[in-house]
Amino acid sequence: MTALEPRDADVSPLIEATDGTGPIDHTDPSGPASPEGVLGRTYRALSIGIVSVVFLIAFEATAVGTAMPVAARELHGIPLYAFAFSAYFTTSLFAMVLSGQWADRRGPLAPLAAGISAFAVGLLLSGTAGSMWMFIAGRAVQGLGGGLVIVALYVVISRAYPERLRPGILAAFAASWVIPSVVGPLASGSVTEHLGWRWVFVGIPVLVVFPLALALPEIRRMASGPADPAAPVEPYDRRRIALALGISVGAGLLQYAGQERNWLSLLPAAAGVALLVPAIRGLLPPGTGRAARGLPSVVLLRGVAAGSFIAAESFVPLMLVTERGMSPTLAGLSLAAGGGTWALGSYVQSRPRLEPHRERLMVGGMILVAAAIAAAPAVLIHSVPVWTVAVAWTFGCFGMGMVIASTSVLLLKLSAPEEAGANSAALQISDGLSNVLLLAAGGAAFAALGGGAVDAAHEAVEAGSATSHPAAFAVVFLPMAAVALAGAWVAARVRTT
Repeated sequence: MTALEPRDADVSPLIEATDGTGPIDHTDPSGPASPEGVLGRTYRALSIGIVSVVFLIAFEATAVGTAMPVAARELHGIPLYAFAFSAYFTTSLFAMVLSGQWADRRGPLAPLAAGISAFAVGLLLSGTAGSMWMFIAGRAVQGLGGGLVIVALYVVISRAYPERLRPGILAAFAASWVIPSVVGPLASGSVTEHLGWRWVFVGIPVLVVFPLALALPEIRRMASGPADPAAPVEPYDRRRIALALGISVGAGLLQYAGQERNWLSLLPAAAGVALLVPAIRGLLPPGTGRAARGLPSVVLLRGVAAGSFIAAESFVPLMLVTERGMSPTLAGLSLAAGGGTWALGSYVQSRPRLEPHRERLMVGGMILVAAAIAAAPAVLIHSVPVWTVAVAWTFGCFGMGMVIASTSVLLLKLSAPEEAGANSAALQISDGLSNVLLLAAGGAAFAALGGGAVDAAHEAVEAGSATSHPAAFAVVFLPMAAVALAGAWVAARVRTT
């Protein structure tokens, strides 16, 4: 189900709490004359708690990639290396849909607590694994936790914060990636070198205690229970859960087929498509494929932006290492400044005076993304300075900050309270699914022109010794730039009128 009208048009700000404390007023408690911010007395503990959760997820995402090759070698699992990434992705897709239904019917408290717990358990399983398959199992449990958490957080924002504060808290989410994007790889590399890769995984769960202790009581007070406690609780939609399982398995099959690149791989590819097509049609809002105005275009834009940018970014370090002779550390750091400009872009879109111009900001953001992706392969010409990529990527990340945060703001604005979970799940599915599909397409094109397999490319970045043909990179970046440019057209259709 979807709602194409702004949720504030017909929703009472008073929601009855389920713990007996009485009604909770979700309007601004300080009144229109003294507006309270996300760090005001009412929202301070909740804001710090949920931003801490995002910070930990960001740190894990940036740190684990550095430790992963060492873990795979020590566990004698190099042939299974790619599955350590895909296991997280495929299980998170299923968990997103489950979290949406769970949060819509029972409130976001339970799926968020379960997700944080599963994320921590998965890290411990991977960090103590004695074999590669146990390591992969831990990554799969992490994916379940990550999928539960991200959707539940969107529901928390839709329940606990008035509409005027949502751009601000989403900007804080983006800002929480800045430090991990710079410090994560360096800290992970140092820990891996001096203490061992396992400490990268087992050290993070200890930090989960703080956000749990701070955020969960506030969520219980401000956003617990169903959106309308007086309405009967609807049963879980088993069809949507089955479709979620289909989209998860289908994405995994396509990723596997893209890595194999032989005639037999057509069989899992066909099976993956057969599972994905009905799942996508059932889980995304009607009209998403044709960029219908309003919510469908918002969901489609999220996928177009995230997929094109992440698919291109995945090949930037490899290109700098193999074509320009940079060390893996320097190649990775060339993208570090993008974390700051991403946060800046998210901050810009949160300014109240720019709200009437949100559509133009999103169009401009996608143009910046397309330009950055198109400019990156210029360093394949050796007379072009390597810092060109770093400069281009700062502009691309600025555009992504405006677009990604804006899609989140618009999704919550266009979602009724009882649909916030399902629609947030659709947004995250579009994001995650486009990543794997465009990465698979880019990886296949890269391999076809002599670049080698995507999983071998990961080893090349770590070793710093691989060689490839410049055309193999060009055939990745230029199509992704075209996809991002098409996103500018989709961004012009996010308004309902």
